Amino acid sequence: MTTVRWRLFADLAEVAGERETAVTVADDATVEDALDALLDNHDGLRTRVFDDGVLADHVNLLRNGADTSLSETVSDGDELALFPPVSGGRAPTPNPDRTERR
Repeated sequence: MTTVRWRLFADLAEVAGERETAVTVADDATVEDALDALLDNHDGLRTRVFDDGVLADHVNLLRNGADTSLSETVSDGDELALFPPVSGGRAPTPNPDRTERR
């Protein structure tokens, strides 16, 4: 059996009620298998992560700090991360003292 650690960020961590958790999957498991195991334990995440049964475009999925695909095989001790896009704020207002030449 293979154990992988999930790290959850922002609202995904809030929905799950924790920022980190571990799941155990078969030795030949994929990222998708590990995600299924995570969602089996945190069903509230399912609607945040999937859109019509497909991984939502706005969800970022990393394996050991690098972009990954659902079909990639996981290894014992891997760290998988799920997080929504970071956005918000507004464009800065120009400061006339800094933009106008005198």
